[in-house]
Amino acid sequence: MKNVNSINELAKEFEDIVLEESNLIRKESIVALKHIATGKYLSSISNLRYTTGSESQLVFVGSSEPDPNSLWKISFGSELATYTDTFITLQHVKSNNMFLGINHGYFYNTGYNSGFDFRYRKSPSNNYTEVSCNNFNNSGYNSSSFWFNDWKFSYSKVKEHQGYLKSNDIINLSIKKRYDEYGKSIKNEQFEFLRSHDIQFTIGNDTFQEVVCHNERLGGNDEWCIELIHEVKIF
Repeated sequence: MKNVNSINELAKEFEDIVLEESNLIRKESIVALKHIATGKYLSSISNLRYTTGSESQLVFVGSSEPDPNSLWKISFGSELATYTDTFITLQHVKSNNMFLGINHGYFYNTGYNSGFDFRYRKSPSNNYTEVSCNNFNNSGYNSSSFWFNDWKFSYSKVKEHQGYLKSNDIINLSIKKRYDEYGKSIKNEQFEFLRSHDIQFTIGNDTFQEVVCHNERLGGNDEWCIELIHEVKIF
C-alpha cells in the first residue's frame, strides 16, 4: 500500500482493495461473455441443436443483456486464473453438463492412402470451425466424434499482460486444434480464436448470429468482455 496522508486516503485505499478483490474471477464463478463488436452475449439453448455439422447443441450470440441462456460456469486448475498459460472450461449453466468447445469426427478415407481421417465440423454458414456445446461422455472415444473444451485466454490489448483474470477484462479466447483441414495431425501447436460476426443461420423459423473459431488475423470481432455474475437466477 502506498503512503497515505489522511484517514480519507486510507479509506479510499481500502475501498479500492475490496473492489479489486470482488472483481477477481474465481474457480467455478458464474460469468457472461459479451461480444464487444455487437454488444450481444455468448449463449446456448438446452437441447436446441445444429441441423448441420456435428448436430450438437448450438452456440450463438443473442441477447444484449445477460439472461439464463448466456450464463457459464468457469473452471480452471487453481483458485484464481493468471494470464500465463492458464486454460479454462466454460460449462453452460442451464444445460446438463454441457461445455463450450469444438469437435471433429473421423471418416474412412477410401482413396490412395486409405484409413481414418479426422475433420473438424464446419459452421452452418461458412467454412470456419463449428463451435458447440457438448461433453466428453456424449462424444468420446466410443463414438465417431472427439471433443475439446480447454480454452486459453489472453488480454486483448496487451500481448504480455500479467495478473489475474478479472470482471470486465476484454479478452481473446482460443482453443488448440490437433488436426489440419485435411485430417492430418498438426505437429506444431495451432490455436483458433473464438469469433462472432454478422453472418446468421436459421433453424426452423428462428435466426441466430453465428459463433465460430478461426485462424485468421485478430480483429474487433474476436474481442469478448468477461463479466462476473454475482447473483444468479435460473428460470
